[in-house]
Amino acid sequence: MTYRRLLSALRSALTGAAMILVIGTGTAHAADQQQASNDEPSLLERYTNHAQDLILKGLELVGINYRRGGTDPNSGLDCSGFVQTVFKDAVGILLPRTAHEQSEIGNVVDKTELKAGDLVFFNTMRHAFSHVGIYLGDNRFLHAPRSGAEIRVEDMNQGYWIKRYNGARRIIER
Repeated sequence: MTYRRLLSALRSALTGAAMILVIGTGTAHAADQQQASNDEPSLLERYTNHAQDLILKGLELVGINYRRGGTDPNSGLDCSGFVQTVFKDAVGILLPRTAHEQSEIGNVVDKTELKAGDLVFFNTMRHAFSHVGIYLGDNRFLHAPRSGAEIRVEDMNQGYWIKRYNGARRIIER
């Protein structure tokens, strides 16, 4: 699946989940019927409200340019500025400024226990916890990668990310 198709599918699915929350139980019942037909948990069951809010806010920022030291979506964001903006705007939590500082808060999470909304950290600058993103589920994460790139979704199973994974933290308890 191409990146654009994945992003489109993810946006559609999350928008659908948000609509279920807004519209109410009639639509939720339809979602339950769909779930029974394919034996997969609905998005409402897979993600908490806070995780949904984080993911929706993060997806709103997809396509914004990376800017080193950036903390404003209008002029560009770096990885930690992106995470800081998403948490502040989506759930009202003010995180520290740098990826390294962000790696020191919350609870350590084993890679096998990752949940949507967890912070994932990577060694991209020859020192631990130099890069951060927001875990989406299914080994995918949202992040602001580097100069010349835009905020996007990536697969943590790609060789580059596998080699550089440092760990994860849970800020929002489930």
